[in-house]
Amino acid sequence: MMKKYILILFICLSGYTTFACDICGCGVGSYYLGILPEFNKRFMGLRYQHKTLMTHLGPGGRTSYLTTNEVYQSAELWGGWNLGSKFRVLYFLPYNFNERSSAETSGHKNGMGDIALMGYYNLFNSRNTINDKLLVQSLWIGVGIKVPTGKYEPRDRDVLTESPNNFQLGTASTDFTLNAAYDIRLMDFGANLNTNYKINTNNKYDYRYGNKFTANALAYYKIRMAGILTLSPNAGVLYETSQKDTENKKFAVDVSGGHSLAIITGLEANLKRFSFGVNYQAIASQNLAGGSVKAGNRFMIHTSIAF
Repeated sequence: MMKKYILILFICLSGYTTFACDICGCGVGSYYLGILPEFNKRFMGLRYQHKTLMTHLGPGGRTSYLTTNEVYQSAELWGGWNLGSKFRVLYFLPYNFNERSSAETSGHKNGMGDIALMGYYNLFNSRNTINDKLLVQSLWIGVGIKVPTGKYEPRDRDVLTESPNNFQLGTASTDFTLNAAYDIRLMDFGANLNTNYKINTNNKYDYRYGNKFTANALAYYKIRMAGILTLSPNAGVLYETSQKDTENKKFAVDVSGGHSLAIITGLEANLKRFSFGVNYQAIASQNLAGGSVKAGNRFMIHTSIAF
């Protein structure tokens, strides 16, 4: 019965993929989790993410003097608490560095992004032995909220009408997330699945970013060394899909929406209370804003301490 319930839950969450983002997770509002650091009570750490976009592309992805290169970097304080054995809270406090340049203009923005808080409930947790091998499973589900702490400049949307409204530090809207995380491990080989559906609302400038769905699946293997160090090489896929943004509650924004698929390779390391991780996300396929936008490969690195 429990296995049937898990399957139904993930089918329901996956059904949201026909909705959902700001372009390809760049700019505001990206909550990629991947494999969380190992912790019993709480952890705190830093994450760095680097992403790129090319906008103002012509038919067939051709570049011109209007083509703009955009770089989105974020340094993020993140962490989590386990409240007993059933509840978990994660938080994200980003500081963003945005840059763009073209043959005609250039610009940059630095500042606090939108703070997010996510709460999880442990729906299922088990440890069983199969043919003398330990099988461990867990399923967490939850909800979250993102508050408009990052600066939003409506003039960038008004002036750059042919560019996606990504060059912002925040969305100026209060948004919500539905989340699920499933992990299964047989001895040292495991798989991790995360889904996140972000429900955006209209901001005070009557602009609404399209809802966003993110799903990633990673396979990993734990290599234990000297009893104190664990290395976990991992690989998998990340899928994102988006609905078009809207203005004045009814007008769809052409240069928005789309979907992308990335291949992930990474490495996680745990040394007693300290964790370190790095991953590279290579874009395998994409169709963003009707082809007028192209996302580049991404990079993320993080470190944390459990206490």
